[in-house]
Amino acid sequence: MSATDRNLSAAHAEVKAEITRTDTKTALLLAFVGAVLAGTWAVARDLPLNVPAIVAGGVGLALLVGAAGLLLRSVRPNLSGRHGFPLWATLTAEEISTAVSSDLAADIAGLSRLAVVKFTCLRRAVDLTLTGGALLVLAAVLALGGAA
Repeated sequence: MSATDRNLSAAHAEVKAEITRTDTKTALLLAFVGAVLAGTWAVARDLPLNVPAIVAGGVGLALLVGAAGLLLRSVRPNLSGRHGFPLWATLTAEEISTAVSSDLAADIAGLSRLAVVKFTCLRRAVDLTLTGGALLVLAAVLALGGAA
C-alpha cells in the first residue's frame, strides 16, 4: 500500500469517525431537549402563569422544538445514493470493488460534506437549546413573581 493510499484510508476513517461523534452528540442533545420539553410541561401546568411568563416560555418552547427539528434533520438517513450503502446496493460485487478502490477520494469528499452539514445542524441546535433554555428560566422567574 502506497503512502497516498494509507493517507486516503486514514482520512476516510477520520471523516467516518467524525460523523459518528456528531451523531452521538446529536442523540444526547435530542434526549436532553426531549427531557426539558417534558419537564417544562410538567412544571408549567401546575404554575399560575402571567402573560410575560407565557410569552417567554412559549418562545423558549418554540426554540426547543426548532432545535429538536434540526437534530432530527441532522440524523435523517441520507438515501440519495451518492456513497455508502444505497449506492452499493445497486452495484455488483465487481463494481463495488472498483468503486471502493478508485473512488476513495470522492467518498472522502462526499462524507466530509455530509459531516459539515451534520455539524452545522448540531451547532445551530445547541444555540437554539441555549436560547430556549434561557427563555424558560426567564419564564420561571416571571411566573414565580419576578415581574411583580
